[in-house]
Amino acid sequence: MPLRTPVHRTAVAATALASALLLAGCGGSSTTSSGNSAGGSSAPLPSVSADQSLAAQVPVSIASDGAIAVGSDTTYAPSEFIAEDGRTIVGFDVDLFTLVAQKLGLKAQFQTAPFDSIIAGVGSQKYEVGVSSFTINPDRLAQANMVSYFNAGTQWSTKKGNPGNIDPDNACGRPIAVQKATVQVDDITARSQMCTADGKPAITIDQYDGQDQATAAVVSGKDDAGLADSPVIAYAVAQTHGQLELLGNVYDSAPYGYVIKKDQTEFAQAVAGAVKALIADGSYQQVLEKWGVQAGAITDPTVNPTVG
Repeated sequence: MPLRTPVHRTAVAATALASALLLAGCGGSSTTSSGNSAGGSSAPLPSVSADQSLAAQVPVSIASDGAIAVGSDTTYAPSEFIAEDGRTIVGFDVDLFTLVAQKLGLKAQFQTAPFDSIIAGVGSQKYEVGVSSFTINPDRLAQANMVSYFNAGTQWSTKKGNPGNIDPDNACGRPIAVQKATVQVDDITARSQMCTADGKPAITIDQYDGQDQATAAVVSGKDDAGLADSPVIAYAVAQTHGQLELLGNVYDSAPYGYVIKKDQTEFAQAVAGAVKALIADGSYQQVLEKWGVQAGAITDPTVNPTVG
């Protein structure tokens, strides 16, 4: 996934719309949440009890204060974003990891952070876990332990009716919106290189700090299309009430992973065990259904799964 660049004056109205449609308010970098669902679905979280055998695998340095400090880029609805109150961090990632923490006998304390700083922040122990729709890939696995918990792919969106006749497989010379530091940056960069190799103009890759800004750029017409993780694009399109539409099919499906410090493999195994327990008792499915993302459900959470 997937933070990033002020939107130009021509997109001011669209920025306001995107802030509303993504429910991404003006929360600052110190925003925290214990996983309340304000601003999202009103359905309450399932009640889960701690598993003492899993809790025993949590490092004392983490368990001692009764909470897990979580770094999260809160511009990525419906995964993690700021509710309408401008303070509370909500989303399916938030709800699910709140239950993971409860299964470990702890509370989850979410903190807003730039997406491209979170993995390093976990390594430096600024955060104890990174929960921010991180697609698991070899580069990230080299830096941290990752626990799979969900599957997502990439999808594009454009203005309703595709007035620019955008084709994801031939976007040469067109301005395309994407969030910084996401796998989609690599995707669109490779597509642009194919354009120039064929003697066609490069894609203008507009990178934004936040997915809300990237969506606003497409709504305003500043960019002809955008691409992001499939549940995020689908949610954004739904919230524009007909201004945007999905473009093409979902592709390159891969697992999301929780980010855990490289030397904390036992803790990673405990987190995987907690996800397995939530799948077994049905609370995992309840959270995904609450947010309408059940298509990404998995059955086998794994520490450091093999990926391409």
